[in-house]
Amino acid sequence: MIIEPKIRGFICTTAHPVGCATNVQRQIDHVVVKGPIPTGPRRVLVLGCSTGYGLASRIVTTFGSNADTVGVSFEREPGEAKTASAGWYNNRAFEQRAKAAGRVAVTIEGDAFSDAVKAEAIEAIRANLGQVDLIVYSVASPVRTDPKDGVTYRSAIKPYGAAVTSKTLNTGTGEVSEISVEPATEEEAAATVKVMGGEDWELWIAALAEAGVLAEGFQTLNYTYLGSKLTWPIYHKGTLGKAKADLDRAAAAIRATHGDNAAHVVALKAVVTQASSAIPVVPLYGTLLIKVEDEMGLGEGPIQQIDRLFRDKLAGDLALDEENRIRVDDWELSDTMQAELAKRWAALTTESLADLADLPKYREEFLKLFGFGLGGVDYAADVDPREV
Repeated sequence: MIIEPKIRGFICTTAHPVGCATNVQRQIDHVVVKGPIPTGPRRVLVLGCSTGYGLASRIVTTFGSNADTVGVSFEREPGEAKTASAGWYNNRAFEQRAKAAGRVAVTIEGDAFSDAVKAEAIEAIRANLGQVDLIVYSVASPVRTDPKDGVTYRSAIKPYGAAVTSKTLNTGTGEVSEISVEPATEEEAAATVKVMGGEDWELWIAALAEAGVLAEGFQTLNYTYLGSKLTWPIYHKGTLGKAKADLDRAAAAIRATHGDNAAHVVALKAVVTQASSAIPVVPLYGTLLIKVEDEMGLGEGPIQQIDRLFRDKLAGDLALDEENRIRVDDWELSDTMQAELAKRWAALTTESLADLADLPKYREEFLKLFGFGLGGVDYAADVDPREV
């Protein structure tokens, strides 16, 4: 079939197997060109391994520090006349290249919140790695079923306490407008913490510890985004902020059990993802950020961020903020960049968007998540969606 992007709202319902494989290879090339990371981990579990920062972590540790990995993600398989999810293609492209490089790469596709997948991952670690030195938690899901009581919780990305009115962007039409979002109820806020907070992270570490597959001196990292003051009303000070605070709580609890350096939340920069495109205000901020960081020569995607994390931030003594977080959002949140972003934000209209922001590149980055718009790929070719 000829595979083309099909976009519905903020969702792309198709993915290109050749494009996804090309995207994975480009990320591998970035790490290989930068050279070895001698201080990196050698046995790694990545939870949420198929896209974005999770995939980047698997690539950086495999091709930077020669790590063997087990990955967990929830994906959609292809059919004869329908494509798989982008993550399904990414996982297989990564596995092919990791195994060709002589590394172990085992991927489990299922619900990371479930006890069954935790058990399957533990068996995969025992069989292939023995133990793990690093656990990366990069799960992004709007829904979680608690394995203890079977209750399904749904997150609600809303302000907390009061309604918020702010600028927002229709990425399809390029229209800048105002949006008012009503505050979450207490039940919605609690459900968001249940889904996106630190409880499942703690359950994973407890299960791995009980099974005896945590190496002495292991480390676990949980990726988060704190954001700019421009997005705080809907993000950091909303229901998401409550979930982020719960990550800090969980990190402290894991450290109390396993040691002072056992667990850290890692604050990363804003990048284009399918999840973030659904959050009011955030896509508009993203188009601004892309333009400003490119003008300042500070543009980073997930692979550049994670490479810098392992190459610079995790090497030697950790530099932590007041909440014991590792900060890789330092370039984005620098005073210089934020001052420029704030100035442009105030002047943003539909008419000024093209001069102040970069919507075309935002759209390009979004399509690349699904394997589209990459140079060197023949998108007119007839391909089998079941093959990578």
